[in-house]
Amino acid sequence: MLDAPVWSSLTGRHRHLAEGNELVLRYPGDVSPFVGVRDWEHPDVWDAILEVFGHGATVSVSHADPLLPAGWAQEFSIPGVQLVQTDRLAPRPDPEAVELGAPDSTEMLALVERTRPGPFHARTHEMGRYVGIRRKGRLIAMAGERLHPEGWTEISAVAVDEAHRRQGLASRLVLDVAFRIQQRGDRALLHASAANTTAISGYEKLGFALRRRLSFGAIRTP
Repeated sequence: MLDAPVWSSLTGRHRHLAEGNELVLRYPGDVSPFVGVRDWEHPDVWDAILEVFGHGATVSVSHADPLLPAGWAQEFSIPGVQLVQTDRLAPRPDPEAVELGAPDSTEMLALVERTRPGPFHARTHEMGRYVGIRRKGRLIAMAGERLHPEGWTEISAVAVDEAHRRQGLASRLVLDVAFRIQQRGDRALLHASAANTTAISGYEKLGFALRRRLSFGAIRTP
């Protein structure tokens, strides 16, 4: 499941959001750009991608690095890491955290625009539980759930306004999200850019450990 978290999520807990066919599934565009592929070695996988996306389209291939056929092009590829919780992680609810949803979408998008934690769209909040911290009524930090491979939940969109950093807000929200994940009987995982060594170090101090290195990227159909 953790080697193909998007496919596992779209055939499991996020089945209601899945669009596509028996080999390729995607989220609606306003939810997430992530794409799940059942088997990159399947002889019909490239035709299945074209069926879903058409020609001249950009397709996310995060968590995979397939060998492209002639006519297909790689748009970008960023080294990343996958981290999973260990027994050292001590999740706990945060007294200042408030749950976020559709009425908060505009504020969530504005915070993401300022902080750039990764892909986040108008309906990304539908992927799971999101929480935030407000100061003087303004949303200044948030974190939430994204992919849901079987038995696991990804913590994502960890964002803190620049003026409120170095106060431990990100760690507090990660532990709050992890607490609810643990209550459901799941385990927590994270993905991060390999270049974001500060964030990775912080997650490791909380009790996460490197599981594997991977890439986040996109390809373009012919």
